[in-house]
Amino acid sequence: MFKYLLPAFMVMSILTACNGGDEEPVNPPKKLGDGQPKFVKEGELTFMDAANNPIISIDIEIAESPAEQQQGLMYRSFMRNDNGMLFIFERDEPRAFWMHNTIIPLDIIYVNSKMEIVSIAQDTQPYSDESIRSNGPAMYVIEVNSGFSVQYGLKPGVKVQYAKM
Repeated sequence: MFKYLLPAFMVMSILTACNGGDEEPVNPPKKLGDGQPKFVKEGELTFMDAANNPIISIDIEIAESPAEQQQGLMYRSFMRNDNGMLFIFERDEPRAFWMHNTIIPLDIIYVNSKMEIVSIAQDTQPYSDESIRSNGPAMYVIEVNSGFSVQYGLKPGVKVQYAKM
């Protein structure tokens, strides 16, 4: 397929020269020292009971752009129990997620535009390409560690509120 292959050090030298030397990328990825993306708090999310009393609050990263939504929590081997990711979409629609390149098992919580939990996929299988569908239209999706929804008694109908930082 490739007629000519350049040694890796030559490719890196060419790329460095074309990039202007030691310049940092315009938007460097947020990564831990081991190459994993690191958690960046972008807001807070609270699950509310029927009387609008807080059940539990967590710090969240927010995935709004298609690139952020595609990346999700892939390549992370750890997430604190008081952290999660909130995916924000433009409208209520049936949603489907997968666990491709996702190392940690998750609970995937589907939430409608009324800010009510529609369905919860508990203890999802890491690395699975199986489609995990919502049980109704959802505008938001929350990913938390596996077991979180059972630990805090979350179920369809529980309200959610969030605030961006």
